[in-house]
Amino acid sequence: MRASKLLALLLIAATSTSARAHGEQDHAKKPAAVVKEQKPWGIAGDRRAARRSVEVGMGDNMRFTPARIEVRQGETLRFVIRNRGQVMHEFVIGTKQELDEHAALMAKFPDMEHDEPYMAHVPPGQTGEIVWTFNRAGEFDFACLIAGHYQAGMVGTIVVAPATHRSQ
Repeated sequence: MRASKLLALLLIAATSTSARAHGEQDHAKKPAAVVKEQKPWGIAGDRRAARRSVEVGMGDNMRFTPARIEVRQGETLRFVIRNRGQVMHEFVIGTKQELDEHAALMAKFPDMEHDEPYMAHVPPGQTGEIVWTFNRAGEFDFACLIAGHYQAGMVGTIVVAPATHRSQ
């Protein structure tokens, strides 16, 4: 997200009576309707289209397991994100630039609430889920953007291989 868009979201969150912070409360509940907005790294996916699930573990050692995920362009994945730690963690997909900008904003405003289909906030001992369609080839990142976690190296890579076209 651009800094201006993030600032606008921050202002909305700050003035909303229903905004939640990055505390230990339950972030597992998602709104019923997912907004499908094309991002450089893909678009929110339909759970029925997911042919593969990938379990991603995260812990207080500030690491993801696995830290590298390979996908084919056009593939819809169901990420099952397990927080094996004792503190809140999150899994956010994006480009390095967008994650850098968002992490800087989170460092300034650690209680900022955000909820997008490409992110999951997972309390200790809980499991979250993201369904995402990788419709663009390239190398993208995922990270925990809770203040200090990203800076401690809680990042990973998603490599989306271009779809191969069959000639007839």
